[in-house]
Amino acid sequence: MTNAPQRALHPAVAAVSSAALGLMITLGSGSAANSADADTKKLVKTMSDYLAAEKAISFSYDTNLEVVTVDHQKLLLASSGKIEMGRPDKLRVTRFGGFANVEITFDGKTLSLLGKNANLYAQVEVPGTVDHLIDELRDKLHRPVPGADLLLPDAYAELMRDVVDVKDLGSGVIGGVECDHLAFRTKELDWQIWIAQGEHPYPCRYVITASQVDQGPQYSVQISDWKTGTDVVANDFGFKNTTNAKKVDLTKLADIDELPDHFAMGGTK
Repeated sequence: MTNAPQRALHPAVAAVSSAALGLMITLGSGSAANSADADTKKLVKTMSDYLAAEKAISFSYDTNLEVVTVDHQKLLLASSGKIEMGRPDKLRVTRFGGFANVEITFDGKTLSLLGKNANLYAQVEVPGTVDHLIDELRDKLHRPVPGADLLLPDAYAELMRDVVDVKDLGSGVIGGVECDHLAFRTKELDWQIWIAQGEHPYPCRYVITASQVDQGPQYSVQISDWKTGTDVVANDFGFKNTTNAKKVDLTKLADIDELPDHFAMGGTK
């Protein structure tokens, strides 16, 4: 009995198949992977400790938010901005995208949100620290800060919560900066982080994948122009109404999120 002739793979297909097999072999070795988990987590802990020790931080960022329509089309919403933080209780966040131009300021007592396109602003009394503010913005006001997990005083504990799988993927380069590329998995989502190598282990890119959602949409934050300490220009974090914006209730402040109001969750818009 003769064997059926084998069809040759296209060189590009063969290369991808070979690379995929190599990745499976490298990442699938149980004992080797388990022995590396502690070292991989240590890289995140080092980053977390570095971030917590810095009293003043500023950086620019670019975000990409993927949304999936009811007919399974992926759409990518992009925005850019800047974050300035003074521990323990000062924060300024700007975000400019196709649907929103927003500035958020916090002076330790009052949170101010300015919608620049409509020239409207709202204020909420939220006395406390930046980490308390981040929780309030996410859980009660539904206005999450981009990459907020990375701004918390113990980013390691927040990031490692419910992690069930750890991978060190070696080096990657983000914006010309060589980074350690790490991947993690929980039961509900996957996330990756690229951490700058060297004495300033700051996050260069952070990607979250909703692995349990249809089409696996992602949210990513890429960081640039990282500055700390005396390199951060001291700012007054109080709100200055330089444009004579009209004050409104927070519920009246439309289109200030990365997901614009005309995108209906679970709808057909």
